[in-house]
Amino acid sequence: MTMTPGLRKFALTAHVTSSVGWLGAVVGFLSLVVTALTSQDAQTVRAALIAMELTGWFAIVPLALASLLSGLVMSLGTPWGLFRHYWVLFKLLLTILAIIVLVLNMQTVSFLAGVAAETGSADLGGLRGALWGELLHAGGGLLVLVVTTILSVYKPRGMTRYGCRKQHEQRTGAQP
Repeated sequence: MTMTPGLRKFALTAHVTSSVGWLGAVVGFLSLVVTALTSQDAQTVRAALIAMELTGWFAIVPLALASLLSGLVMSLGTPWGLFRHYWVLFKLLLTILAIIVLVLNMQTVSFLAGVAAETGSADLGGLRGALWGELLHAGGGLLVLVVTTILSVYKPRGMTRYGCRKQHEQRTGAQP
């Protein structure tokens, strides 16, 4: 299936917007983690933990899913295909892995936010250890998103066996 130029541009816009939004939301989340780790004010730490949960569930997770869905639409509706090029396949696998880790880690973020909401502001010092894990998750997520962005821009050569077969069929007009 090939998309019309207008539909392709719409799908590409949706994909780029959701992907850039995901990247930006992760940067915002990372800034909240750093704030919570470095602040000496317990109320600031509390607010950062609660904002981390809201940012995760209402920005990062929806944008990640939108990026995955729009990326699938783009790959299935354009000549790049989903299984024709290694860079598309690698980007898909990285995105799925990132979303799985994200959703699993959001359980911890929600727990930390719940503790922060229920605990007196003077008792938040014990949460700092868990925040180092959040720093690692957010930093790792940002790295994965930068790698997928690089793959999208540079599109390294290399076709899968399926892609080579499809390309040969298109050139010769042969049917499978």
